[in-house]
Amino acid sequence: MIENIFLGLGSNKGERLNFLIAAVDKMRSDKKTLVQLVSSVYETEPYGCKEQNYFFNAAIKISSERSLEELHQWIKELEKEIGRKEGPKWGPREIDIDLLFYNDVVYSDQRLTVPHKEILLRDFVLVPLKEIAPDFLHPVLKRKIADIDVSNLEHLIIEKYSVDLLNSTGDKLGR
Repeated sequence: MIENIFLGLGSNKGERLNFLIAAVDKMRSDKKTLVQLVSSVYETEPYGCKEQNYFFNAAIKISSERSLEELHQWIKELEKEIGRKEGPKWGPREIDIDLLFYNDVVYSDQRLTVPHKEILLRDFVLVPLKEIAPDFLHPVLKRKIADIDVSNLEHLIIEKYSVDLLNSTGDKLGR
């Protein structure tokens, strides 16, 4: 199993919380994946295209038997299973699952870049990562996630909810 795989989850269409819960549930039921940690849920302003609904975002740590490319393909299939429809870049989406880190691998091709190239631009990615993986070493920066400064980023986080995506039914948000 490959350890220290981090994913970013996001949704801003329909039942946002239910889409996040569905993503975590499908990962938990997969025989090649072990869900280790899930952050709180953060409500955030949209990134990129601003004229759309607010997002719910979270970070998740998993282990997987899949290679990097197999994992990326599985994530894209998982998004479709959960209900993602094609749309514009940075547009509204039912579910978005971004591969943030794959252990300490640094990789880039036409379809995939790991670490995700926009981690350092998004408070809604870094803050949940700090919550679940403060000691994880960014393989390019060679700095712990906890030591990466988010104060100079555009502040898109509106509110943090203490939702347990591992054991949630989707009907309420804790504050």
